[in-house]
Amino acid sequence: MSAFPIDKTRAFGKLILFGEHLVVYKAPALVGAVSAYTDCQIEYLDDAPGKLEVIDNRPAVPLYKETKKEEGDEAINLTLKHLGVDPAVRGIRLTFGGDLCCASGIGASAAQVVSLARAVNIADSRNLTEDEINAAGYEGEKGYHGTPSGIDNTAATFGGLLRFQRTDGAPIFEKKSFPSAIRIVYASTGITASTTKVVGDVRAMKEADEAWFAEIMTEYMSLVKEAEKVVEEGDLIKLGKLMDQNHSILQKMTVSCKELDDLVDAARAAGAVGAKMSGTGRGGLMIALTPTEEIQDAVASALEKLAPQVWKTTFA
Repeated sequence: MSAFPIDKTRAFGKLILFGEHLVVYKAPALVGAVSAYTDCQIEYLDDAPGKLEVIDNRPAVPLYKETKKEEGDEAINLTLKHLGVDPAVRGIRLTFGGDLCCASGIGASAAQVVSLARAVNIADSRNLTEDEINAAGYEGEKGYHGTPSGIDNTAATFGGLLRFQRTDGAPIFEKKSFPSAIRIVYASTGITASTTKVVGDVRAMKEADEAWFAEIMTEYMSLVKEAEKVVEEGDLIKLGKLMDQNHSILQKMTVSCKELDDLVDAARAAGAVGAKMSGTGRGGLMIALTPTEEIQDAVASALEKLAPQVWKTTFA
């Protein structure tokens, strides 16, 4: 087995604060990487050319890995192909682990392929830059999402709080900082959604009614501009209210669902200053902004009565 510390292959999960779906259409998004991560160990099997064995030890919500297996296999193959690694020439065993629980909306797919790129980089002494790791992650994400926005793999690679925007060329991203810790509770509906399908549905609605979509985009652009200003000011209360507004936009886009809305309502009732769905939607995750540790605990307790999985984390 390639002898290297797997902590060097860590790739982080993410939660989108602003910009789900609209980031695909070059609107800016704000995303925070969570502290939980995926790692990868690679073993070259010189006596087994043509073999690609994947051992997936990542924690996951029920049926996530089974539902995503075909997409995940394609993502791994695309990442290896991008990096010029051919299992037909030299067999490979990959072992994925870490403490990031796979669920729709947390960026688990991006964390997987970015950790794979890091493992190949170390095992083969490539000396790849972080931008090159990110590019490999983007190629891998195509297996899961068809045409990914790039936001998940960027957060998985660089961590922290980021502003991300697609362009006709390379995406633009910049690190953001917040004056204090941002405490988050996030919860899973237990429903695994297909990003490709939901993104396709949104695209179909856009093409069917361009005027409606233009109104959505105008409303969102005003909101995210204000959110960037609020982040710079460090105003958690205002940030929460803007998250509430973003959830309303996502409801108009039909990417929320009753399970998500119920969790959002419960979080707000328990003291969250803002709550919204995060990620693909129609299942997956919601997030709640909690200004103190006490409120974070109270919101987590309230959500545990409704959600199969609840986590607490901090953006720094």
